[in-house]
Amino acid sequence: MSNSKDAVRKILDAVRADKRTSLTAPEGKVVCDAYGIPVPKEGVAKSAAEAARIATDMGFPVVMKIVSPDILHKTEAGGVVVGVKSAADAEKSYETILANAKKYKADAKIEGIQVQQMLGGGTEVIVGSITDGSFGKLVAFGLGGVLVEILKDITFRLAPATKDDALSMLDGIQAHEMLKGVRGGEPVNREALADVIVKVSQLVSDFPEIVELDLNPVFATSKNAIAADVRIVVDFDYKPRPAPRPTEEIVAAMSRIMQPKGVAVIGASAEDGKIGNSVMKNLINGGYKGEIYPIHPKAEEILGYKAYKSVKDVPGVIDTAVFAIPAKFVAGALVECGEKKIPGAVLIPSGFAEAGAPELQAEIVEVGKKYNIRLMGPNIYGFYYTPANLCATFCTAYDVKGHAALSSQSGGIGMAIIGFSRSAKMGVSAIVGLGNKSDIDEDDLLAFFEQDPNTNLIAQHCEDLKDGRAFAEAAKRVSKKKPVVVLKAGRTSAGAKAASSHTGALAGNDKIYEDVFKQSGVIRARSLRQLLEFARGVPVLPTPKGENVLIITGAGGSGVLLSDSVVDNGLSLMQMPPDLDAAFRKFIPPFGAAGNPVDITGGEPPITYVNTVKLGLSDERIHALILGYWHTIVTPPMVFARNMVEVKKEMEAKGFVKPIVASLAGDVEVEEAAEYLYQNGIPAYAYSTELPVEVLGAKYKWARGAGLL
Repeated sequence: MSNSKDAVRKILDAVRADKRTSLTAPEGKVVCDAYGIPVPKEGVAKSAAEAARIATDMGFPVVMKIVSPDILHKTEAGGVVVGVKSAADAEKSYETILANAKKYKADAKIEGIQVQQMLGGGTEVIVGSITDGSFGKLVAFGLGGVLVEILKDITFRLAPATKDDALSMLDGIQAHEMLKGVRGGEPVNREALADVIVKVSQLVSDFPEIVELDLNPVFATSKNAIAADVRIVVDFDYKPRPAPRPTEEIVAAMSRIMQPKGVAVIGASAEDGKIGNSVMKNLINGGYKGEIYPIHPKAEEILGYKAYKSVKDVPGVIDTAVFAIPAKFVAGALVECGEKKIPGAVLIPSGFAEAGAPELQAEIVEVGKKYNIRLMGPNIYGFYYTPANLCATFCTAYDVKGHAALSSQSGGIGMAIIGFSRSAKMGVSAIVGLGNKSDIDEDDLLAFFEQDPNTNLIAQHCEDLKDGRAFAEAAKRVSKKKPVVVLKAGRTSAGAKAASSHTGALAGNDKIYEDVFKQSGVIRARSLRQLLEFARGVPVLPTPKGENVLIITGAGGSGVLLSDSVVDNGLSLMQMPPDLDAAFRKFIPPFGAAGNPVDITGGEPPITYVNTVKLGLSDERIHALILGYWHTIVTPPMVFARNMVEVKKEMEAKGFVKPIVASLAGDVEVEEAAEYLYQNGIPAYAYSTELPVEVLGAKYKWARGAGLL
C-alpha cells in the first residue's frame, strides 16, 4: 500500500503546486489504479488524429471527454460524447468537444481529450465520499447516473468502512431490489461493489485533503464493478477534527462532576425566585450529603450555610461549581475556579452563542482549556444524578431513582423528561442539560454512563452533534452493552432553522444522521414521546432469543393494526407451523382464528387468554408476544391484567422468559390495567396499537445491533 500511497501523494502534490481544487480525469484514473478501484481502459489525445488512433487501438465504441482542470462538470460544458463508433467519429467528436469547451470557458486550460473504453450493461450506481462538518469523512452509495439527482436514493457510512458496512449499504437504499436483478436482469456482484466502497472509504481516510469524490456511474454487473467516471475535489486547507479525549480521562472528570464531594454555587442567593436560591434549595432538599459552598460577594451565610466571597476562599475540595450569575461575569469566576483546581463547571446562564454572543462563549472555552475545567453548558438547567441525591439545577427537585440516564439540549425537553418520569414512575439515574455544548457533549455522557453501574439505558435529545464522529465511535462501543436511544431534532428544514436559532446548532443532513445512527447501533426515536417510552420500556423487556413474533388478540381489528405496526417496526410475524396452529385451536372457539394473529375473539373468558398465552410462552419457536386485549364484561380489564402477570411469573419460574407487550382497548378501566401490567414487567398501553410494538421494536433493534440476535 505504501507504493500506492506514494502514487496518490505525487498526484496531489502536483495539484497543490498548480493551486487547483480538483483532479483531471487522467489524474483520477491514476488515483483509482493506485487503490485498486477498477476503471476502464483510456488514453489522452492531443489531436483529432491521435484520438482516432487511440480509439481504434482500444476498440469501438468509446466515450470521449474533455480533460481540463478548469472544467469539473464535463457534461454541462458539452465536453462528453458517448457512443463514438469509428475513427472518423472520433476525429469529429474531438473537434466538437474542443469547441464546446472553449465556448463554455474561453480561458480554460485544456490538456487534451480523454478517450475511454465504453462500458455497457449492468446497473448504474454511484460510489462516493463527502466531508461532513460533524462526522468528517463519509462514504456514500446509491443509484447512479442521472438517477442520483432525481431520486436522491443515497446511503452513508463513516469512513473507513468495513466490508460488513459496505454490504449493508447495498441493502440500505430504497431501490436495493434492483441490485438483485429485476425483469430478467442479472444481479450485481455484491462482493465487487462492496470492495469498491471499502477502497474509496480507505482512500479518503488516508488523504483527508480529498473532500469530495464521485465515481458516477459505476457499472455494476454480475462479474464486476467498474467506475466509468471519476471526480475528485481537494481542499489542502482542510483539517480533520482533533482526536477526542481518551475515554479514561473523560470518565475521571465526569465522575468528579456527577459524584462530587463538594459543590460550590457561584451566585448563591437567600432571595426566593433567584436561580442561585433555587439551586441551593434543590441541593439541600434533594438530600445531597456532600459539602455545599455558597459563593456570594457580600453574604456571610445563605440558607444556613457559610458563604464565601470566592471559591478560592473555600477551605475544602470542590469538584463541581454551579454558576448562577450573568453571562458577562462567568469568565472571571471561571478563572478563579481554575486557580482552585475545580474540575467541572455547570454553566446555567444564557446569553452566549445562542443569543448572538459567540465571543463570550469562545472566552469561557479558552479559560476551560487553560485550566482543564470541563464545562457543562452554558444555557442549561443543570443536572440530576439520583444515586448521589444530587439536584444541581434550578428546576424542580427530583428523587425518583431508576436506571435510565437521559440528557437534553433543551430546558423544556428536560422538564418533560422530569414530568414523564415522575408520572410514569419510571425513575432515572440522571437527567443532564447540555445546552450550547461548549465542551461536554453527548459522547462525554456516553463514556460516563457506559461504566456507571446505576445506568442500564442512555437516552439523549440533541439538536446537533458537535463532534458526530466521536459520538458515533462512542455509541458503537456503548450500544454493545447498553441501549442508546437518540431523538435528533431538526430533521426537517424548518426544524433545522429553529434549532439554529435555539442553541446555535447546525442540524446537518438528516439522512447522514439516520445512517450513522444505524451504523453505530443507536435506537432512533422519532418523537419526544418515543424517546420517553423507549427509555421506560426497553429496560423492562428481556432480550428476545429470536425473530419470531406472535400476536394473541381478543379483537380482530386490533390484530390487523398490530400486524401493521409489526411490519412498520421491522419485526417478523411468525409463520404458524401446522402443529402449533392445531395446538392453539384447542383453546379458541370454532369461529376464532389461529394463524398469526391468533384471534381468540372478544367474548372469551379469562382462561382462554391464560391458555393461549401460556402456549405462546412455552413454545420455543415463539420469541416474543404481543397481546391485544378488548374490554368485555366476561374478562374485565383488571382480571385480564392480573391473569397475565400471574402467567408471566409462572412461566418465568419454569425458565420461559420472553418479551411481552400489550395493547388494551376499552373504557377508562383499561388505564389502570395497563399501568398494573407495566409495573409488573409487561409494557402495556391503553388506546394504542402502535406504542407497545414500537417499544418491542426498539428492543429488537438494540439486540440486533449488540449482536445478541
